[in-house]
Amino acid sequence: MDAIIRARGEHAFGYTEITRHTGNMMMDFGVLRLKCGESFHDAFPLERAFLLVHGRVCFKWDGQEHTEYRENCFDVPPTALHVSKGTKGVTIICLSEECEVNILRTVNERGFSAKLYLPTDTPDEFRGAGTMHETSTRIVRTIFDYSNAPYANLVLGEVIGFPGKWSSYPPHHHPQPEVYYYKTNPANGFAYAELGEDVVKVHNNDTVCIAPGLTHPQCTPPGYALWYLWAIRHLDGCPYVQPDYPVFIDEHLWVQEKDAPYWGDNYGGK
Repeated sequence: MDAIIRARGEHAFGYTEITRHTGNMMMDFGVLRLKCGESFHDAFPLERAFLLVHGRVCFKWDGQEHTEYRENCFDVPPTALHVSKGTKGVTIICLSEECEVNILRTVNERGFSAKLYLPTDTPDEFRGAGTMHETSTRIVRTIFDYSNAPYANLVLGEVIGFPGKWSSYPPHHHPQPEVYYYKTNPANGFAYAELGEDVVKVHNNDTVCIAPGLTHPQCTPPGYALWYLWAIRHLDGCPYVQPDYPVFIDEHLWVQEKDAPYWGDNYGGK
């Protein structure tokens, strides 16, 4: 599979498959777009996560249902439904003009109770704040990881990179595969994604597959904000657990120090 899967515009309505759990990423990732009144039913016998990106939808599962509206993924924290293979079916009904839901699936023989994560469950975390003149300050929203869902084989979250700033920084890597899926604001924007020694230009709705061991900081140009879903697949016997992972590149860790020198502060020509 290519490292970058280009959308070249909006994904089609219906379900667009991007990765498969039988491949190198070890997880299904796909984009679901529905029009008002349309529904989608998922009964795969896998661990599954459904992230509302925008729109009003009704989730139905295990005799329960919940309706949620998310105006957009930049200004509103996430809503996500996480279920095990024991949940026989999840139905998503679109109640707005249109909606988008990101879907992830992976193999997990462990059973666990379904969990609906609401916006109040995932507050904004401003990572990088207070260092380097805020040049790597970004918003991180970790929906679930090993700390609150140790039974899962998936980790799911969101990042928002501010215009002209870096995210997923300092450079880091880990042995677990990871998927990034992007939105830009405005939608005609772009950003740059590092993959080890290579750099790729990403656009709205593109997906990047991060192979194990590759560093992957992100950079946004002035004028454009960047949102991306991040999903990690735990490895058997090697889960993505802090402080073991991520592994930061030692030579760049100094930038996290509060009093780290910043070239330009005393430059007379500015």
